[in-house]
Amino acid sequence: MKRRSKTIAQQCRYYEVDNIFEYMVSVYLNGNISAFGELYKELNRKDRREFITYLFSEVAPTHIQEIILATI
Repeated sequence: MKRRSKTIAQQCRYYEVDNIFEYMVSVYLNGNISAFGELYKELNRKDRREFITYLFSEVAPTHIQEIILATI
């Protein structure tokens, strides 16, 4: 069964990480594009928006465009 509409807190517990957004970025940067896409789809709509905001404030500009294109 696929995980969908999960909150940030639920994802952190499930994947046993402190910050799911950092984890998602590291998964993408390590070349696991399909795994990143699944992680993104598992988030609820509100938290997907928060992830995009996180990208603009915490991720190097060279990677922002690549990551956003991978989400759509």
